[in-house]
Amino acid sequence: MLVPLAIFTLRERQIAGAPGFPLDDSWIHLHFARNLAEGAGFSFNPGTPVAGSTAPLWTLLLAAGALAAGSSLAMAKALGVGVTAAAALVTRRAALAWGVRPEVALVAAIALLWTGALAWGALSGMEVSLAALLTAGALLAHARDHTLGTAACAALAVLARPEAFLLLVFLVVARPLTVRRVTMFVVVTIVFLAPAGLFSLATVGAPYPATAAAKVEGGLVGWLGGINEPATLTWVRRPLAFLREWIVWLASTHWLLPVALCPALVLVWLRTGRALGLVAMALLAHPLGMALLAPYRGPAFQEGRYSIHLLPLAMLTLAVAVGTRPPPEGRGRVRALVAAVWLAIAAITLLPAATRYGWAVQNINAMQVHLGRWVDAHLPKTAPIAVNDIGAIAYFSRREVIDLMGLVTPEIIPYRRQGEGGVIRYVTQVCPPYLIIFPAWFPQLASRTDTLQPMYRVRLERNEVAGAAEMVVYRLLRCAV
Repeated sequence: MLVPLAIFTLRERQIAGAPGFPLDDSWIHLHFARNLAEGAGFSFNPGTPVAGSTAPLWTLLLAAGALAAGSSLAMAKALGVGVTAAAALVTRRAALAWGVRPEVALVAAIALLWTGALAWGALSGMEVSLAALLTAGALLAHARDHTLGTAACAALAVLARPEAFLLLVFLVVARPLTVRRVTMFVVVTIVFLAPAGLFSLATVGAPYPATAAAKVEGGLVGWLGGINEPATLTWVRRPLAFLREWIVWLASTHWLLPVALCPALVLVWLRTGRALGLVAMALLAHPLGMALLAPYRGPAFQEGRYSIHLLPLAMLTLAVAVGTRPPPEGRGRVRALVAAVWLAIAAITLLPAATRYGWAVQNINAMQVHLGRWVDAHLPKTAPIAVNDIGAIAYFSRREVIDLMGLVTPEIIPYRRQGEGGVIRYVTQVCPPYLIIFPAWFPQLASRTDTLQPMYRVRLERNEVAGAAEMVVYRLLRCAV
């Protein structure tokens, strides 16, 4: 594990000059966690509870870390590294439980650690490594035919990354559907997911968090939320686009991964039957499920943030395909060579992944973190701020924020669906004294020079992850915008 960590940390220091997170969303998690640890409840603005986390289990884990060691960048990264190491160890155990030879199981665990996506997850302050650990735990319990353990890990994985719900369904039907098995899965899932759903209903008015309500662009969840789109987009164009993106992301994770998985899926069916063969089919269903159920961005978005939890399943599938039988006489060296080539390619792919990570950290530090500290130093302590990137600005300034994207201000979501004009109407009604926005996102709003006065701006010379290259702080002169 030290190999990817060393490469990523070195590139982070070379490019960003200081440690940080590669996404502003990481600071959202940490801000929620700090409020929880300080007794303010599950709230972004203390005193206003809101279901604003799509991964509440990770937020709760960060809150426990904040309570024990204080809310900090180092604490979040340490938790991420620990959870990632656990994901690799449990993946190795799962491979052994499915009958894989020890040396192949070890290679599978190392290959998992040496994916750029999981290394990114370890240091990102995001929930993806926790989701990967719980997926690996579900696969281990499933190998041992522990129904309760399988259901518990799978349901918890959904609380870490909602896309894991599809895997839960495949785990249910992977063994004979007895009344006891189905009942156990249903009861465990309800017990674990109902509190989050009820909290969302109470604070957002929907059974899913505001983050989902604000981001979902169509599909079943979008339809339930009142979004209408052409049938060809829902059923044809978007699923095909997500499938293509999934294949490209697998190839970028490891050059041989999409090619190797095709025969591996067949071999796993032949060697384990429905028990693992059907579960492995989740690797094919994942992009289609994303497209049809709750599409926002594709499977490769933000280093595969919505897909990383399936990497333990991918590595387990490959391990079972090649490692459940002793190699034929004289073929042991060939298989050892194949393993060495696989790990060599994995090591090579770590380099561009680490470079992307370094630039992402640089972007967030130079823009959102910098602006959060600027706000803390220059704007009144009690003045609310309307922003479109809430994480680091709220974390470092501790100001009350009005989220123009709706992640923690669900009241704005109906206005957002009316386009920029709706957002302008909301700003007119709420009348925040300050706004911090990407002018490229709100060109009409930013052009109102008679009512908005620019105070400070940050521009990235090389933008890799920020929503736009420039972010501006405005003073609202009057509400007639």
